[in-house]
Amino acid sequence: MRIYLGGTLANSEIITLSSPKSSLIFDASDNNLVIKYWGAPIASQGGDVKAATTDPVAHSSFDLPLTSGVLREHSRGFLGHPTISGHRNGQAWSTLFSITKIDHTSSSLTAHFADASAHLQLTLNYQLNEFGILHVSASLTNTGDDDYNLEEFTYWLPLPDRASEVLDFTGRWSRERHPQRNSIRYGLLSREIREGRSGHDYTIAQLALAGNTEFGHGEVWALSVAWSGNSVHHIERLASGETSIGAGELLEPGEIILGAGKTHTIPPVIANYTDAGFDGLSDNYYKWLRSRPSHPTNIRPRPITLNVWEAIDFDHDDEKIKAIVDAAAAVGVERFVLDDGWFNLRRHDQAGLGDWVVDKSVWPDGLGPIIKYINDKGMEFGLWFEGEMINPDSDLYRAHPEWILHEAGRTPPLWRHQQVLDITHPGAYEHVLGQVDAILSEYKIAYIKWDHNRVLVDAGHLGQAAVHNQTAAIYRLFAELKKRHPKLEIESCASGGARIDLGVIDYVDRFWTSDNNDALERQTIQRWTGIAVPPELLGTHIGPRPGNQNRRVTEINFRAITALFGHAGIEWDITKASPSEIEVIKSWIALYKSKRGLLHSGKAIRVDHPDQNSYVYGVVAQDKSEALFAIAARDMSESTFPAMARIPGLESDRIYRVRALVDAGVAQTMQRGYPAWMNNESGITLSGAELAHIGLRPPILPPENAILIEISSTN
Repeated sequence: MRIYLGGTLANSEIITLSSPKSSLIFDASDNNLVIKYWGAPIASQGGDVKAATTDPVAHSSFDLPLTSGVLREHSRGFLGHPTISGHRNGQAWSTLFSITKIDHTSSSLTAHFADASAHLQLTLNYQLNEFGILHVSASLTNTGDDDYNLEEFTYWLPLPDRASEVLDFTGRWSRERHPQRNSIRYGLLSREIREGRSGHDYTIAQLALAGNTEFGHGEVWALSVAWSGNSVHHIERLASGETSIGAGELLEPGEIILGAGKTHTIPPVIANYTDAGFDGLSDNYYKWLRSRPSHPTNIRPRPITLNVWEAIDFDHDDEKIKAIVDAAAAVGVERFVLDDGWFNLRRHDQAGLGDWVVDKSVWPDGLGPIIKYINDKGMEFGLWFEGEMINPDSDLYRAHPEWILHEAGRTPPLWRHQQVLDITHPGAYEHVLGQVDAILSEYKIAYIKWDHNRVLVDAGHLGQAAVHNQTAAIYRLFAELKKRHPKLEIESCASGGARIDLGVIDYVDRFWTSDNNDALERQTIQRWTGIAVPPELLGTHIGPRPGNQNRRVTEINFRAITALFGHAGIEWDITKASPSEIEVIKSWIALYKSKRGLLHSGKAIRVDHPDQNSYVYGVVAQDKSEALFAIAARDMSESTFPAMARIPGLESDRIYRVRALVDAGVAQTMQRGYPAWMNNESGITLSGAELAHIGLRPPILPPENAILIEISSTN
């Protein structure tokens, strides 16, 4: 390690951060920090990287090669989108930072910068872990005597010339995280979120691709904002050919004003590189997240969960709920969640939010008796909150109408009959924390489902934009609730999947993936949400027939298999299920319990299947001893006989027993006979190489049907 203090660095200093998955190479010369390379691991560090990557001098250009560095400053001749933008009442609008100090190890680099003219100090930190995940963070300090208005800070990483495509995700309520793939063209491609939460249309990660990248092969460079407020993701290709990927918090005007001597910590980003396709990218994310001591599966298995919202709506009838409890216990449910409707005035969605006290007109003896009833049946109890919201028809709003995010002299438009509670206000924050803590202290509650059902509009606090501080406040609130109740689990729900990101993931234990439980929609929603979030963190429930959102009718087999590959549960009044459906639910739950260790620890495989009308996907154990796969028909097969389903990811020369499972129900078919491998109840044997390169002939499935395949080593 070398430390530099001021002055111009005479010699090129190449610094390499390395992991088994990727490398990052910096040039720390000339008072500047330049990322020369980000990609596959490079073992040799002896070459003259600076000379190899220095640009020629072009006509109609600067007289010497210029390197803008990680800060992409206009003062250094950079003509693209900058890293930092701000000013002091119109002054100090252009920065020229110089390195004052660098500390580095083989896996981390911390660079300190100063701009004496702009009176700013900046610290940038890069941490590359063993899983190839790069965590980049920054802090900015105002060393001047007056305020500095920070307008933007965007982190950037270089992309190689062969990165030719971009893949990101778009969506809406009940149709989250659908992929869109385009060519990288000249100019700036941006995805912005301005709704005060990461949102249904949030891209969760922006992916730059080499042109042939798919699930099983190819290079991917991914960048995500680890933040739940407003955000921006960029891909930029300049006329020079220089291509970069950037991301950061999107700031409202005047949102971050640094007073004299103050420091602002900038929300970090998470970068991820792989040369093993989308599945390789997911594998990096999963191993990183699963390495956290607080990761839920490092504490205990994920309990099968039943939520009663779609079963009872606001009708909190004690006898009806007990009947569902009895049915849930009989099929093997382990956690029972009481959703919206338990607190004061909450007989519909137009009143009550903000008053987190039990409605004695519905629960005259409080929640204690129903919780005891649930616990006595062998199940944990969970409860719904929406603590960041407030109805105008509530005691809290009548007492404190000023405790909403708003601009002076006007009230934001209602959304679902609610406003956003300004928890940046100390009184409002303490109100929510106090009432929720009181409920959690009085009752035996293992789990809370925390909803966030509207966007933030005109989100001001005392005349200043407040999205950043509102986001920081909910992080503090979640952390404080867990500090006071160490065994508490929190599910992040935001009108379904509108707050799923790599920032809040450090504060919650589960995401509600989508309000849409329709199995056909969920096949795609879960497939792409899983690009960054492991299945044990994604709520995947069997919904009713027909579905509650789009009213599609799908069979129990398709719904059960779709829900199996996640943190499984039920969102259905199962007292209305038929006896045959109940038997499937029982055997499905037993299967989930026997396979959740595999499902929640293995490597996710999404096969590049030639027939786009079907998905072939599964999970392979880390030691490759077993696997569980599904073939899901989303539409009619393109040919009479469905395309062979390859099963990659197993050990090539190992012999495996392969058999179809019916524990999640029997699929309908459009055939007079099954493929031969399905006719043998005990299965057939194939090598890992045969499964990967030859595969299995699927049955002829009509749309919205699926089969399960169990694969186990014969050794």
